[in-house]
Amino acid sequence: MSGIELTPSRFQECGKLVAVHMSRNITNRRVYDWKAVPWRKLEKTVFKLQKRIYRATQQGNKRLVRKLQGLMTRSWSAKMIAVRQVTQQNKGKKTAGVDGITALKPSERQPLVKQLRVEKGKKVKPTRRVWIPKPGRDEKRPLGIPTMHDRALQGVVKMALEPEWEAVFETNSYGFRPGRGCHDAIAAIYLSIKQKAKWVLDADIARCFDKINHKALLRKLNNTSPIRSIIRGWLKAGVMDQGVFQPTEAGTPQGGVISPVLANIALHGLEAEVKRAFQKQAITVVRYADDFVVLNESREVIERAKEVIQKWLTEVGLELKAEKTRISHTLDGEKPGFDFLGFNVRQYKVGRYHSGKNTHGNLLGFKTLIKPSQKAIEKHKEKLRSVVKSHRALPQVALIAKLNPIIRGWCNYYRTAVSKEVFGEMDEYLWELTWKWAERRHPRKTNRWVAKKYWKPEKDRQWNFKGKLRDGTEVWLTRHAETEIIRHVKVKGKASPMDGNLVYWSKRLRKSPDVSTRVIKLLKKQGGKCERCGLTFRDGDKWEVDHVLPTSLGGKDW
Repeated sequence: MSGIELTPSRFQECGKLVAVHMSRNITNRRVYDWKAVPWRKLEKTVFKLQKRIYRATQQGNKRLVRKLQGLMTRSWSAKMIAVRQVTQQNKGKKTAGVDGITALKPSERQPLVKQLRVEKGKKVKPTRRVWIPKPGRDEKRPLGIPTMHDRALQGVVKMALEPEWEAVFETNSYGFRPGRGCHDAIAAIYLSIKQKAKWVLDADIARCFDKINHKALLRKLNNTSPIRSIIRGWLKAGVMDQGVFQPTEAGTPQGGVISPVLANIALHGLEAEVKRAFQKQAITVVRYADDFVVLNESREVIERAKEVIQKWLTEVGLELKAEKTRISHTLDGEKPGFDFLGFNVRQYKVGRYHSGKNTHGNLLGFKTLIKPSQKAIEKHKEKLRSVVKSHRALPQVALIAKLNPIIRGWCNYYRTAVSKEVFGEMDEYLWELTWKWAERRHPRKTNRWVAKKYWKPEKDRQWNFKGKLRDGTEVWLTRHAETEIIRHVKVKGKASPMDGNLVYWSKRLRKSPDVSTRVIKLLKKQGGKCERCGLTFRDGDKWEVDHVLPTSLGGKDW
């Protein structure tokens, strides 16, 4: 029997048992083998508690919310999952804070679990500042790396805080939230302008993470529990920059586990403020983290909205970034349209035979097209060019192995847009790069010889950049144009993975542009559930594709 089972990494040891002292005191609880922990049970325990916090918030029962949050911060399951996240799964697990501690061994993780306590007045160590370059620019941005202990504790607090705010966050807020992403923000923009051309304020907040006012943020938390106290400690902990201590009077440390949630809390209310100021106007605000757009038919309304937003941001200690704030029209003007999250959103005038119709059946006279932005295209070309250049002396299979994940990732992100033409252009560009790469390796050979060595004909295509591994397995370069264009359906209103509607979220996951086509096929085959333990997959799970039989014995993906 052959096939595939798809399991998230949290279920690697689903079938093993664990010896645990069931005492309520965390110091008396012991797990003998880290690899044998029943992560499925722990995940279910935490998720059930998060659902209770979410529902209590919806019901307006603040007392119950605080009680459940306190229960979460003391939960052994939550602490185990938080430690596992920061020591095994996060990309920054090998990056040390001021204490110099990086990814811990299994024997060192359980002592850390016992040390995690959310208490008032708890001392917090400063973050270690690291400067990283901004993509495509000479500027650098600061990254604050907390200690491993603080990262794990932030993970626990995030589990307690996130469901409360997920129940109240605004409808068109999409950044750094479970079950929501860039494609939902783009879909919301499309739905707003598809029937009518509009003016747009495309804005960015200057140094959002660095300038958030601490008092305003803590006031929004409206929480007198130890959670507020420990968050205040993280905000005021200061930073160590090349051995020099600097106090932090504003901002949240970029690099902290809880920072994205705090940034969303600080910016919560922006959409409501704009709509309150223009109650009689059909105005749309779509925000992704610190980037947002405001859409309306009137330029005057958009200009006034800009003033309202600037005044509201001042109260939070923030301001608009002048060089990245622009007012334009989606159809008319010198430079119609705008770029947002790597996409270009624009409307084009068309004749009656190509025009769509509005809700009343009248011809629109334009069509709305969302494509990859020119900046994103140039950035992708530069990435491909640099990879080919750095692999001049390496074998063909090594070049293919490096390029394929880059191509698939870029295409998966843009497959929800009008990208077919762009994908074809990228394939032509990539062919030129690989041909120059092959010619350079064999300057004395003819073009026919070079083509025969590196390109193999197939039924559907003559030119396939293909090579062989040592075991004889053939590998070939993925083409951009192979990616199927799939329209993305925006997430429903205020829906959240914490509302408990697992059927809805499982179906969405099977159509997510952030998941590879291979995994999507397996999700459909398995009904959105883990083949091994039967638990429903959720957004944010770490994917692990396992063959029931190895490929050498006939195991197949499908």
